[in-house]
Amino acid sequence: MQCFLPSCRKSACHRQAEHVFLLSWLGAQIFFYVCCFLPCCLDDHWLSLRMSGSRKEFDVKQILKIRWRWFGHQPSAPNSAIENQQGDFWNRGQNVTTAGTKFLDSGNLPLTSVGYRRSSQQDFQNSPLWPMASTSEIPTFEFSAEDCGGARWLDRQETDDRASEEENESDSSSCSRTSNSSHTLSSCQTMEPCTSDEFFQALNHAEQTFKKMENYLRHKQLCDVVLVAGDRRIPAHRLVLSSVSDYFAAMFTNDVREARQEEIKMEGVEPNALWALVQYAYTGRLELKEDNIECLLSTACLLQLSQVVEACCKFLMKQLHPSNCLGIRSFADAQGCTDLHKVAHNYTMENFMEVIRNQEFLLLPATEIAKLLASDDMNIPNEETILNALLTWVRHDLEQRRKDLSKLLAYIRLPLLAPQFLADMENNALFRDDIECQKLIMEAMKYHLLPERRPMLQSPRTKPRKSTVGVLFAVGGMDATKGATSIEKYELRTNMWTPVANMNGRRLQFGVAVLDDKLYVVGGRDGLKTLNTVECYNPRTKTWSVMPPMSTHRHGLGVAVLEGPMYAVGGHDGWSYLNTVERWDPQARQWNFVASMSTPRSTVGVAILNGKLYAVGGRDGSSCLKSVECFDPHTNKWTLCAQMSKRRGGVGVTTWNGFLYAIGGHDAPASNLTSRLSDCVERYDPKTDVWTAVASMSISRDAVGVCLLGDKLYAVGGYDGQTYLNTVESYDPQTNEWTQVAPLCLGRAGACVVTVKL
Repeated sequence: MQCFLPSCRKSACHRQAEHVFLLSWLGAQIFFYVCCFLPCCLDDHWLSLRMSGSRKEFDVKQILKIRWRWFGHQPSAPNSAIENQQGDFWNRGQNVTTAGTKFLDSGNLPLTSVGYRRSSQQDFQNSPLWPMASTSEIPTFEFSAEDCGGARWLDRQETDDRASEEENESDSSSCSRTSNSSHTLSSCQTMEPCTSDEFFQALNHAEQTFKKMENYLRHKQLCDVVLVAGDRRIPAHRLVLSSVSDYFAAMFTNDVREARQEEIKMEGVEPNALWALVQYAYTGRLELKEDNIECLLSTACLLQLSQVVEACCKFLMKQLHPSNCLGIRSFADAQGCTDLHKVAHNYTMENFMEVIRNQEFLLLPATEIAKLLASDDMNIPNEETILNALLTWVRHDLEQRRKDLSKLLAYIRLPLLAPQFLADMENNALFRDDIECQKLIMEAMKYHLLPERRPMLQSPRTKPRKSTVGVLFAVGGMDATKGATSIEKYELRTNMWTPVANMNGRRLQFGVAVLDDKLYVVGGRDGLKTLNTVECYNPRTKTWSVMPPMSTHRHGLGVAVLEGPMYAVGGHDGWSYLNTVERWDPQARQWNFVASMSTPRSTVGVAILNGKLYAVGGRDGSSCLKSVECFDPHTNKWTLCAQMSKRRGGVGVTTWNGFLYAIGGHDAPASNLTSRLSDCVERYDPKTDVWTAVASMSISRDAVGVCLLGDKLYAVGGYDGQTYLNTVESYDPQTNEWTQVAPLCLGRAGACVVTVKL
């Protein structure tokens, strides 16, 4: 025993008591083995030959269990005493101490582990009441007959923290038991404790469940409701229907009559569509075809199957065509499918020229025709196209539709039609006997005959449709790279700027005018020298051509077209400020000088109003100007007009409805420290020769590009003193308000902005 416990430091009496106890215990083990197991081993040709290599020769723990069951009860111990013993010894998880009691630390045993079994009350009741030593005298540990040097005795209190882990190892069957021919006793290898909780998630649980429910549906098993649509009876399960459809969920989970009915009649529902959607509830699959899509969509809207509605709408969006877009548009409106309605409406507007040639247009009711005619977004070349489409629709059923003609004619922008077209309308038999139609035609004629009264004749019929006003082009200008060569296009109907072309070379402070729907780029400077060259860009063919040059090199000039010829006004030739003016004759294809201005002007703004050419502001070399003069081509003379309230160089100028507008600019050269940029706008009335201030822009803009598009004025880009602007804002003269619109793709100042009708 000294080799077994070499490190003990105990009294001789104490050691002797321990020796006696251990010898008694080992003797009991050997006696029990000989009495109980030796005969069995002999009958089975020895136990060791019968066991496999993965099992023990015998299990000491099982021996101990049987021995305790036979010998482990005191004959006079009551149940309470037994319970106290259990609580005192077996429940090691509790903080219980027993003074003087020692236990062997299994961590220092090389091939063994200490273990115990928590005995139940049933064990004590079923065991024979044979006398045994108290539980405090029976250590519950297992060890081999090998040398156990290095083991040490532990006080019971030291083992409390390890009791729970040892209990898990002892109670579970996870300990690996191996046979070893060199060992008399088997050993139980210590393992990490297993986690007590574990979760399992089936990957395809929902799929398998719904497949089984689908099988129940096909065999009509466990069905608890029947849907009746027309002559068809469709059995189903309330739970499945409610889990997929908000409509059925509300029906079956509320106190309504249908919640208690075994049969539910579905009014106005197509039977095949209902059956397809019931199957979808179980399978999640649905076949979309052209011949069933409308029934499926309407039924899905009723049953509030949002995913099916979305899928059907996307299917119909792919099927849009000029021959069916009007029908899809009306159907989407009836079903409340806003996204589909919006897409179908936009498709109709974009392809309106093809739509009006199809049968659907001719079959539309008058209310739908009115909605179409009231739109500003239809893509048409002119207002005459709309009038011809209306007359075609009326003639398709003349007797029934004649009465709606005057109401629908009010949606046509008659004042914007050509005078010749209006004259032909007056003699048309459809309008001759209709008083309301005659009033509308007369209103349009007055608009043409009395241009000075146009400001007082404004109405919804004088507002042009977005596609008929043309396209805005912003050409070149100064940008962060010190000279942009790109050209951008703005479409009012889409409210977008898109790059379309590039100039052949760098130009700054040039002029642009539109002649025969082509852009003429005139003069400017390339960074080294002032130019007199002219280039022409055709937006339809997207090609450039070289035109004859001017007689004078000019940058900072103004360019405009008056009654056919194109004028190049003022500028700078690299040496001096110019007051000369050249005119381009498109017939003779040559430049000629006309009368010079009274004042040299560079960075001048020019515009055409009432058959005259106006030169506004600019710089004369010493200061910015606020003077204005106009040129009459019939007299070849310049005449001074009323001065603006502010000096303006780099000013933007345009006209609308008989008024001349001067926008932005600067009041002094940049070398002047007091130079200020302007955000103010002035309007000139040639009848009264008076300038009037109107609403200012949102920010100051120097070298701003200005142009009329439709019935609004557009201020494009410019310079705010720090950056080259890409912002664009439009001015509504009728409301006297500025509104931000889509920005340029590239910030630029000094861009030439013109309108082209494509």
